[in-house]
Amino acid sequence: MSSPTPPKSNTGVGRTLVNFAIGGVSGMMSTCIIQPIDIVKVRLQIRGEAGHANLSPFDVARELRIEGGFKAFYKGLDSALVRQATYTTTRFGIYLNVSQYMQNNLKEGQKNLSFAQKCYASLLAGAGGAFVGNPADLALIRMQSDGTLPKEQRRHYKNVGDAFLRISREEGITSLWKGVGPTMVRAMALNLGMLGPYDQAKEVLTRMMGASMATNLSASACAGFLAAFLSLPFDNVKTKLQKMKANPDGTFPYRGMMDCALKTVAKEGPLGFYTGFPTYYFRIAPHAMLTLLFSDMLKNLLY
Repeated sequence: MSSPTPPKSNTGVGRTLVNFAIGGVSGMMSTCIIQPIDIVKVRLQIRGEAGHANLSPFDVARELRIEGGFKAFYKGLDSALVRQATYTTTRFGIYLNVSQYMQNNLKEGQKNLSFAQKCYASLLAGAGGAFVGNPADLALIRMQSDGTLPKEQRRHYKNVGDAFLRISREEGITSLWKGVGPTMVRAMALNLGMLGPYDQAKEVLTRMMGASMATNLSASACAGFLAAFLSLPFDNVKTKLQKMKANPDGTFPYRGMMDCALKTVAKEGPLGFYTGFPTYYFRIAPHAMLTLLFSDMLKNLLY
């Protein structure tokens, strides 16, 4: 699997558009495989918020199976795919194209992008992708968490289109970007841990171990762990903000990102931000690895 950074010869409008397409398609393919783990992760975070004593992912998976069978693990898949079509298309396209631009304008004597340059491209990619993908992310979180709400509070969105229409009509169109702050910060942290470090780890490991699939998978696993560790606290806050409902008096449980973070610390302790970390890691790392593998396959076909 090759590095996500394109070589100098990859220029032109056509290649720019292909870079965006590679991101979206590879992300959607990965999501179809990882979706069951993602819904377990969301349920675990909601349990942690509620102070539930049992935070076993296996028990959550068992409850999902009883609740709706195999289909329950793919609830919200349409939202997840729309999210990949927006979020991953944008973030991957930005990362590849910004990296390409910097690669084509290196200082004399510089052969490869520096780690700082890779991190810069990663942060831009995360912020841009998250802003574009927030509406689908909001719909996904709500659809995945609906079954945890009391029956009278459930939204019962039929699909991602119904979610978009009802959120816009009932809460205002700007509500589609509810939680966009923590979503962007979370995405910046995730991409900072995933894209740049993957490139860097692969360069180092290739010098140590040589170029091989084992090298690529090892680099992906390292990047996946770092991405999960850096982003989970923000993912935790984002989930709580996006799925919250108004109290009977019209107020909301959290006033914003900082208020949610402070209340999480007060109620769950600092480790509350890392509720469900093993499940989150096994969702983020394989998704990152699969996305890179699929993107490499698509590059071989399209470049």
